[in-house]
Amino acid sequence: MKNNLLLVLFLISASIFSQTTAGDYKVENLDSNSSNSDFGTAFYGEDKIIFSSSKKSGILKAKWKINKQPFLNLYVGTISTDGSVSDVKQFSNRLNTKFHEASVSFTPNQKEVFFTRDNYYNSKLGKNEEGITNLAIYKASVAPDGSWSDVRSLPFNNVKYSVGSPSVSKDGKKIYFASDMPGSLGLTDIYVVDILENDTYGIPKNLGKKINTTGSDNFPFIDKENVLYFSSDSRKDGMGGLDVYAAKMYDSSISDVLHLGSPVNSSADDFAYILKNDINEGYFSSNRDGGKGDDDIYHFKASPPLKIECDQVVTGTVKDLKTGDLIDGAIVVLFDDKDGEVNSSTTGADGSYKFTVDCKKSYKIVASKENYKQDSKTFKTEENPDAKLNINLEIDPIPAVVAPEVVVTKEKVIVNINPIYFDFNKANIREDAVIELDKVVAIMQKYPELIIEGGSHTDVRGVDAYNLNLSSRRAKSTVKYIISKGIDANRITAKGYGETQIINQCTEGVKCSESEHQQNRRTEFVIQNPDVLGYY
Repeated sequence: MKNNLLLVLFLISASIFSQTTAGDYKVENLDSNSSNSDFGTAFYGEDKIIFSSSKKSGILKAKWKINKQPFLNLYVGTISTDGSVSDVKQFSNRLNTKFHEASVSFTPNQKEVFFTRDNYYNSKLGKNEEGITNLAIYKASVAPDGSWSDVRSLPFNNVKYSVGSPSVSKDGKKIYFASDMPGSLGLTDIYVVDILENDTYGIPKNLGKKINTTGSDNFPFIDKENVLYFSSDSRKDGMGGLDVYAAKMYDSSISDVLHLGSPVNSSADDFAYILKNDINEGYFSSNRDGGKGDDDIYHFKASPPLKIECDQVVTGTVKDLKTGDLIDGAIVVLFDDKDGEVNSSTTGADGSYKFTVDCKKSYKIVASKENYKQDSKTFKTEENPDAKLNINLEIDPIPAVVAPEVVVTKEKVIVNINPIYFDFNKANIREDAVIELDKVVAIMQKYPELIIEGGSHTDVRGVDAYNLNLSSRRAKSTVKYIISKGIDANRITAKGYGETQIINQCTEGVKCSESEHQQNRRTEFVIQNPDVLGYY
């Protein structure tokens, strides 16, 4: 983009995050580019694209004397599956005038269009005190015959400064645009304004220093993921001229700004980036070497696409439920919404923990310590990296466990504990089972040579093979818990017996209550070497 074009057209030419990547891009120059200036694309429906061009057209316009190119018109072309553009023609004689038109954006229903034009409205050309015509944003609606009509100027336009490059959010509630209005930080800044009811608008808001610099920041485009793409010529990581950047927009904050790198950016001007999220393809404009004209339009495909991951910090403490004391050495485990372990931490003297989590996701957090019952809480993060999350947990102390005696029968020696029961058709350890399993741990700690089998049983309901598999899973679940307490895995084994050892009358065909069936859903701990204890 030539410097004199920048000067005359101004706009038309002119929190915490992890693993943020710009992706890889395949870039191609469009065959439909002319020898003049072609730039500033916008999607129109599923297979059309709108762009600005100074190519000669059916409407003869006054020549732009600085670079001897015609004024800019809006054109429409058809997008092919490979991203190329064909069947190019003027977009609308109603919108195109004898002055500049560029940078369009449509509402989600495609019934209204916002576009940039010289401040030319109702056949009058607006000029500031120096006699310069600035830019303005206009809105038009689709008439019953399909043509564009009812062109009107937006209320925050002003002959004293320029307003242009509109981009409507995908929910149709906001317009992002560029301007040098009073209060701007640089030559041009990016603003946002709310679209209200009855064709009214809120007060334009400057996006601030996170986005805007002391130079030119313009050509905003907001995608379906609420990522704002824009161009800037005054950032330290720029490659020269205007470069394309991206930042995620949140309700009350903005992510770090990401430079898209090469080949989207070059040492020349790179700008007017648009993206169709569902296919990760889009277009941008550039006056880099090797083009066909002054500014050219380039098609790109991102693979993988740009990725901005939003993180939040969750903190909290673990306390003793009975005394309220902060607990040192508690294990805090973070799980995702599928019960997959994400991270773990051990509390210090202040009982605190800290995790970094993804925005807008569900988690479960579990605190545990030896001789305490677990405490767990579920929570969902917000779509805001500045959100403060504090999840406190309280764990209940378990009375001291005394190593139990054993029960001796003719067939076996069994650890004397209360039965360990399971919920119907499940193999997870219930809270009431933890106390009993800790008794098994205690006797194995007391007798280091003791070898035990954890045998699990089911009731008769269900298919025999399924019950055998279920009991095996239950046995493994109890043994896994005991091993987690520091018992050598070689000292304890798991075996599932299915429904082969029913201990009451609830056999096949006998009607029993739920509590009677539950007596058979049990796990017994049989000592394999009772001679260690002096038996047999």
